[in-house]
Amino acid sequence: MTIHLPETCLVVLVGPSGSGKSTFVKSHFLPTEILSSDFFRAMLADDDADQSVSAGAFELLHLAALKRLAYRRTTAIDATNVRAESRKTLLEIARKCGVPAVAVVLNVPPEECHSRNQHRVGRSFGPEVVRKHTEGLQLSLSQLGEEGFQAVYVLNGVAEVNAAIFERDPLPIDKNREAGPFDIVGDVHGCLDELQHLLAKLGYDLSDPLNPIPPLGRKLIFVGDLVDRGPDSPGVLRLAMNMIAAGRAFCVAGNHDDKCLRFLKGNGVKVAHGLQLTLDQLATQPPEFREAATAFLGTLPIQLSFDGGRLIVAHAGLPEDLHGKQSARAKAFALYGDTSGESDEFGLPIRANWAENYRGAAMVVYGHVVTRTARWQNRTICIDTGCVFGGELTALRYPEGELVCVPAAREYFEPKRPLSEIPS
Repeated sequence: MTIHLPETCLVVLVGPSGSGKSTFVKSHFLPTEILSSDFFRAMLADDDADQSVSAGAFELLHLAALKRLAYRRTTAIDATNVRAESRKTLLEIARKCGVPAVAVVLNVPPEECHSRNQHRVGRSFGPEVVRKHTEGLQLSLSQLGEEGFQAVYVLNGVAEVNAAIFERDPLPIDKNREAGPFDIVGDVHGCLDELQHLLAKLGYDLSDPLNPIPPLGRKLIFVGDLVDRGPDSPGVLRLAMNMIAAGRAFCVAGNHDDKCLRFLKGNGVKVAHGLQLTLDQLATQPPEFREAATAFLGTLPIQLSFDGGRLIVAHAGLPEDLHGKQSARAKAFALYGDTSGESDEFGLPIRANWAENYRGAAMVVYGHVVTRTARWQNRTICIDTGCVFGGELTALRYPEGELVCVPAAREYFEPKRPLSEIPS
């Protein structure tokens, strides 16, 4: 069996004492990636079999797991983990750190486990302990799929355990092998004509207007909010879908894209802020396109990391402690920014200026917050220059740092706050 692991994850081994977990994990993971309950017992009692210190040992194990995952380091837990309560604590740590958890079950017959335990120096686990572990494991097999693991792999018997192969797959948000150069485009909001004019100005070949070809070596990145408010959201979606399918572009989800997706999937959302325009436009499209657009919107990540982590793109920006994470907090921030829950005199959300205190090494490029001209602050830049409100559509060339803009043909959607009152 091939076990696919996200490049950064928590691996929870599940198996009775004597199932071979320690040998198994040492053959597939670096020593620094393994957190063993035996190791932490020995740390506290100079005896890895001293069960009297198990509570303290697991406190240390959980703390170490929390710290490793916070630093984006894959971590494998070598413990029996046959009880749901044990796994629950580990899953909570993974969720807190915004990383996926994978369960690997060593379903080895109890007779084999007991035989191995008899040959382990300093161990006194008899058949009764193995029986309890095995009963817990069999109960777990019916629960694991509902507990919150991204994937569960069950290895039945010694032969399957010995034949297992691990492959580590990059996370969907990890594009670090893509070094650029890139053209990063601000919030399009259905302004297809302006997008095509901007791409032409950037040197793209628009022989096929809905599938432009970048200049040699370059790729396009959208900061999200492809839809709503503008005149041709389906056209923008087609262009983005075609370019991404051809390997010429990337895109992160914006809050408008996310809301449109939730509506299309039948979730209850309030139809406002230009969504009705998108729905009316999509209603004129063939059913197969609406299905494809729904599927496409469902694939958009909340953030993307490029160029070895030197470039982060997220719709509303992202502080350093959320880079590379897929937690609920990371999603909320990436889609909506740092909101206070209050509104200003225009009814717009009051947002904290997270970029003011940003000191991260990565450059963060984002949109969402309309500004009359692209705004640099520390190593962040906001490139939503309000095209749909009659402003401009802006692209940032990376790594050159050059800004390229085209003006909107007209005001397509009246802003709550006039552009003239929005700071540059």
